[in-house]
Amino acid sequence: MISTRELTKDFVVSRTETVHAVRGISLDVEPGELVAVLGPNGAGKTTTLRMLTTLIAPTSGTAKVAGYDVTTHSSQVRRRIGYVGQGNGAGHSQRVGDELLGQGVIYGLDRRSAKRRTEELLESLELKDLAQRKVSDLSGGQRRRLDVAMGLVHAPGLLFLDEPSTGLDPQNRANLWDHILRMREQYSMTIVLTTHYLDEADSMAERVVVVDHGEVIADDTADALKRKLAGDRLHLTVGPSNQSRVRELAAQLPGAGEIQVDGDQVLVRVADGPAALPILIGAAQQNGVPVATAQVHRPTLDDVFLNLTGRSLREADSNGKAAA
Repeated sequence: MISTRELTKDFVVSRTETVHAVRGISLDVEPGELVAVLGPNGAGKTTTLRMLTTLIAPTSGTAKVAGYDVTTHSSQVRRRIGYVGQGNGAGHSQRVGDELLGQGVIYGLDRRSAKRRTEELLESLELKDLAQRKVSDLSGGQRRRLDVAMGLVHAPGLLFLDEPSTGLDPQNRANLWDHILRMREQYSMTIVLTTHYLDEADSMAERVVVVDHGEVIADDTADALKRKLAGDRLHLTVGPSNQSRVRELAAQLPGAGEIQVDGDQVLVRVADGPAALPILIGAAQQNGVPVATAQVHRPTLDDVFLNLTGRSLREADSNGKAAA
């Protein structure tokens, strides 16, 4: 569904300054996949999506979307994709139903087909009661559902979502994703999304692509990335006199990695925390080492980013807001 090779995008800021926003991204997305693209502000995520949706031209490299080159066959690409950007796409003074109907006509549907499709989406995305309401009168969650409906009005096989739930409260986020996933199942769509909510990527995406400084630095399932790049951590609370002994016992665990002492805690990185923890506790008991508390910390995608870059995604995001 998507195939890019060494895709780059440069922005000339001045005679002496060029921003290399995307630095040679190669990526393949198969039909039906839900792929999440993660990275801090300025990493090149939105720029990549804008190239794939034909909104800006690449500086170099190639990209095919739905079988068509984004540069030479941009109109064919646009007919086959839906795009929900970070801003609201509907006109504030327009009525909800009219916006959807107009969007369908723009995409080449005859008026009868556009009306039928509008009614389907209003029903599916729980907007039917809002059809005659002005867009400016909608809540944030309702506007985002309308944005998604506008991206789906022509029944695309591929939907791009650029931070679709940013700014929504947890309930509206959950509701929006419930609608999106039902639409995906109903229409067998491929979905590519960018998000700053790591729980969204972790729970819903079949693949996670991590981008930093305009390059892909990791690409795998969320579970595989956490297992290979972060690993589980054992947290044991012991007295100061027993810390060195616990370190010795922890080092004997199968697949034991980094071992740290933080205050009264011994932190041990392992491949399989639930399996390793009872082994370590049993070894401590056999050696007369009292353990006050013990728990397993399962890694997050932020741990993956920290392992890859030396900083957390949230930290990089807050520091990168002024970046290009």
